[in-house]
Amino acid sequence: MNDMTSEETLTFTVSEVQNGARIDVAASSADDRLTRSAVQHLLADGLVLVNGNPVGKSCKVKTGDTVEVTIPEPEPLEAEPQDIPLDIVYEDDDLLVVNKPKGMVVHPAPGNPDGTLVNALLFHCKDQLSGINGVIRPGIVHRIDKDTSGLLIVAKNDVAHRALAEQIKEHSFTREYRAVVHGNLKEDTGTVDRPIGRSPKDRKKMAVTDKNSRPAVTHYEVLDRYPGYTYIKCRLETGRTHQIRVHLASLGHPVAGDPVYGPKNTPTQLHGQCLHAGLIGFVHPRTGEYLEFTADLPEYFRTFLEKLERTRPI
Repeated sequence: MNDMTSEETLTFTVSEVQNGARIDVAASSADDRLTRSAVQHLLADGLVLVNGNPVGKSCKVKTGDTVEVTIPEPEPLEAEPQDIPLDIVYEDDDLLVVNKPKGMVVHPAPGNPDGTLVNALLFHCKDQLSGINGVIRPGIVHRIDKDTSGLLIVAKNDVAHRALAEQIKEHSFTREYRAVVHGNLKEDTGTVDRPIGRSPKDRKKMAVTDKNSRPAVTHYEVLDRYPGYTYIKCRLETGRTHQIRVHLASLGHPVAGDPVYGPKNTPTQLHGQCLHAGLIGFVHPRTGEYLEFTADLPEYFRTFLEKLERTRPI
């Protein structure tokens, strides 16, 4: 799905699975950008039609109903340049590769209006960032979670942005992560091929689900084993939101420190998931040369591995 950047109308036909569902449930499950509360606000404003007629929040839809949801243009967020240090691994006239620290949000959003990677990029690059994703996500070709450290690529112009986005779409963009997971993965290598979409139980979370989902593939390889934990390398074939975290949790081996998909007794010293985007590779959009960059494990990750090393039986 594209981000909502201007007023648009979402139209869908109610499926058999949605028969009898409340309108806010049906509409929110039809598009992963809409939450139930967002739909309820649109209902109150008369922006949700069923078979051409405005309805209230108590409306229950039937199989075959046509639903139209008018999504107004969101209130604009202004991203201001901020002098925030950046760990730049590579830079030229078309792009740069940044090693994002854990705890930094990639772009401004409600609740995180500043202090983001985009604010730092606007200061560093001035007006040399692609505009494809608008003023809030200039140059951002792909994202990593706030509490995931590591490499991401930023486009300085629209030509580079389109070329890099196409590589991601065609799965020719190399992305490798390091992670520590709970438990002992039985196989040394494996592939998780399970679709991911919004969790039907919690719209703030993602989940392995066949409903309103997209294909997701993660390959993993065991690097080391410790009592109660496994150190692995993951390679993304697709790039869904929270993909590695959701896929590993679906195997019963959530990422250590993950407060959303992991167990309640997460290692407190991690302050978030033990997940690092350590390698990125792509074909340069101008030269056609394949480039690959790596980022060493951050201190928090190395310290946790050292602690696990000390737990090995003598």
